Amino acid sequence: MKNVKALAVMLVFFSFVVLVGACTSGSRPVTITFLMLGNRPTNGRADAALAELNKITAERIGAVLRLRYVEWADWQNQYQLSLASQDPSFDLVTTATDWLYGWEIARRGGFYPLTPELLQEHAPLSWESIPAAHWDLCTKDGYIWFIPEDQYTQFTNHGMFWRRDWARAGGLEEINRFEDLEIYFDIVKETQPQAFPWDVSGNYLTLGLIGAYMQAKRAVQPILGIAAGNYHIFEYDAGDPYTVLSLSMDGDEIFEAARILDRWSKKGFWREDVLNHMTDTGNLFMAGLSGAQQHHTNTFIQLREQMDREQPGSEIQMYWFGKEINNVNRDLKTHAAIAVNGASRNVEKALQMYDLIRNDREIYLLYNYGIEGIDYIVHPDGTFGWPPGYNELTDGLGTNFWGGRVDKFEPVWDNWWAGRQDFIDHLDSFARDYPLEKFVFDNTRVSAELAALGDVCITHLPAIHYGKTNDPDRAVVDFRAALRRAGYDRVIAEIQRQLDAFKAELNH
Repeated sequence: MKNVKALAVMLVFFSFVVLVGACTSGSRPVTITFLMLGNRPTNGRADAALAELNKITAERIGAVLRLRYVEWADWQNQYQLSLASQDPSFDLVTTATDWLYGWEIARRGGFYPLTPELLQEHAPLSWESIPAAHWDLCTKDGYIWFIPEDQYTQFTNHGMFWRRDWARAGGLEEINRFEDLEIYFDIVKETQPQAFPWDVSGNYLTLGLIGAYMQAKRAVQPILGIAAGNYHIFEYDAGDPYTVLSLSMDGDEIFEAARILDRWSKKGFWREDVLNHMTDTGNLFMAGLSGAQQHHTNTFIQLREQMDREQPGSEIQMYWFGKEINNVNRDLKTHAAIAVNGASRNVEKALQMYDLIRNDREIYLLYNYGIEGIDYIVHPDGTFGWPPGYNELTDGLGTNFWGGRVDKFEPVWDNWWAGRQDFIDHLDSFARDYPLEKFVFDNTRVSAELAALGDVCITHLPAIHYGKTNDPDRAVVDFRAALRRAGYDRVIAEIQRQLDAFKAELNH
């Protein structure tokens, strides 16, 4: 009898343990992992902010957030590999249709196909705030593949940042043409012995200054979503966006650019070992060790504010590529967006998490700016500022929410550059809308050729770009011959075929 009672007690005990375990397991928050681009911060500020954020989200939606970084050292390859591997260990993904291969990845099954019903139920605030026309830009084959960052003001046309104080030391007031860059670099070389005119890393890819020269001479822009590896060698002319061209293959501009860059290399405008050199040009520019930095307009605006404090009197300026002919496009609505990993096991919770970050002001500020009083302060007039001793370079969060920012929650900072709005308004006064925003190239028929073209570009273009060839004209001729052998003619014919079909569909 004692054994029977003991057994009964044990059964009750184990039943209780199982029940408690099941309850505990059922109430444990789901972890939503967010795959983003950027170097993982090491200062602990993002971790502290997320700890506070997760207290709120665990209570409200039964989920907590974790960040996974694709670091800049090999981001092009690592980003695509992460989404090609069907890895279920992450959920939300930073994407874009111009620079992050959004449509190509969606076609390969890297993103989860969303429906209006799914978004209405699990991201209702985002669904209501985004216009139907913007959802349409994210829709193909009956599914929605992205949530657009469509309510955040930005320009991301690229250009070169330069110091007006250093330019004036040599009598130069403005850089309005590509050729003026050489005048500026000559001045820096002569008057600033501690600095390279442009201390750049050899992994600075795409067409770089070759593309900048092309955009300065002709009203061309890349056709987005058609990449040869990491290079955009297919363009359209603003006067005829439905005809594909490639200045990498046709015309004299690439020869002219190659000769200029060869001369700049011989002048020592960058390091002799540039092709093997890795550095952070932004930090060097901030420290007065590089005369220039290349990036986009939003980076310039932020850097202008920083440089006015760190290098008083520097009065940095931006020569945006295509400035001499006003060759600038406005951003796509899907230049920044969020998708759900196609292999995610937490689709509904991932959408709920995104909806909170984008639409709840408290959570938005925690995620993007951290903890009030530690990471930022709020003045009586409502403007934001940095706490005493705060350094943006070392103390920033690095949470990089490039897919759901909204103007209505963005702080007004007490240190904003006074000219920021005039600068943006000036660009907006002549910038063009991208005419092929609904054009989605299907690379199925030419995927092998595009990969081969990418191999040709990575083999030939860095040396041409940095003037590390014995003969720049011969190098361009060899580059073009290699493109043709790799299947260039087949690819450009397929692009034109699809552009013709797209144009015909628009005309119906």
